[in-house]
Amino acid sequence: MIVIKNGRLVLPDSIVDGKYLVVEEDRIQSIAETIPAKADKVIDAHGRFVTPGFIDIHSDRIEQFILPRPTAQFDFELALKECERELLHQGITTMYHSLSLYKDERFGKSPLRTLKSVQEMAELIRDIHERFHLLHHRFHLRIEIDNLDAYDIARDMITKGMVHEISFMDHSPGQGQYRDLSIYRKTLAKYQGCEIEEFDFDGFLEREKGKETLSFEQLQALCRMAHEHGIAVASHDDDTQEKLQLNREIGVDISEFPITVEVAKQANAMGFFTVVGAPNILRGGSHSGNMSAAEAIREGCGDILCSDYYPPAILHGIFMMHQKYGIPLPEMVNKASLNPAKAVGLGKEYGSIEPGKKADLLIIELLDGYPVITHVLVDGRTTSRVEYRR
Repeated sequence: MIVIKNGRLVLPDSIVDGKYLVVEEDRIQSIAETIPAKADKVIDAHGRFVTPGFIDIHSDRIEQFILPRPTAQFDFELALKECERELLHQGITTMYHSLSLYKDERFGKSPLRTLKSVQEMAELIRDIHERFHLLHHRFHLRIEIDNLDAYDIARDMITKGMVHEISFMDHSPGQGQYRDLSIYRKTLAKYQGCEIEEFDFDGFLEREKGKETLSFEQLQALCRMAHEHGIAVASHDDDTQEKLQLNREIGVDISEFPITVEVAKQANAMGFFTVVGAPNILRGGSHSGNMSAAEAIREGCGDILCSDYYPPAILHGIFMMHQKYGIPLPEMVNKASLNPAKAVGLGKEYGSIEPGKKADLLIIELLDGYPVITHVLVDGRTTSRVEYRR
């Protein structure tokens, strides 16, 4: 039995002081008035915040560990083990590693976005819990809807227990993330490794017209199959109410990165969880010129924080929104723990400090105005302990 004392317990709707958080094996046993006599270990939080561990349902950070340079690829398991050490210190105790099945190489040639690499990574994540590991790993399969082969690939991977979340993406020009064609043109030129003037953009747009995509019936069938296996399904870059309506008919649960506040509000009204990127908060806006995550949260339509591509942003985004905009700390913590847990079907087991739930816990201190994590517990075991020095 582990007891955490002198902590400021961040519960779903309040912060509680002067209580003892009691952990038995991998579960939170109770929030007690007195310290149990049979405690095996007592952790003194010294007045720091105690929160649930973060659940990140959209991040491609693993790609940067496998392929830190275009011509330097590392072993997948080595990369995963090094990645999880970093994630742990950033408070992420459950990670949905997000890899994409693209049809072509419009956004650059990457050996990680081939079928072989995606399947190899998914198998590793499925099997890693039988080996030594630090946190809970999950696989988020991102499907570009013009990849017609993805239908059968996804069905096979779901059947084999290799997938824990699916999202449907459409990065076509003139809609979604790339409504502004000038931004799309700059992005393509960057990924293709050439100057804008050298890129045959008009020819590319012409080839994009009338391209074939997965059908409504195929997307709907994938949603049904995913739900039968307890897998949540997300859409990506929703930009109109009509697209939201279509996604609801398909069976989508989550709206990732809605393009405007108005669309995010409509998504909430239609029953979708909405996901915003924490890096957007730190940078002061979207790198694609779309919705401000901070504005969405202030307007009450940003339900879930994900790290997207920069895992430290979740911790810092939580405290920035609390300190700068006065959003209650429990509300912000929920966006990185309880809300994503509910969205992907883990809400009964994970995501909040409540008796009976998994003991995935963080102890957080503010040093020089920045939040830092001093302790991480996963399944009730201390997996990280850090002390800063001056």
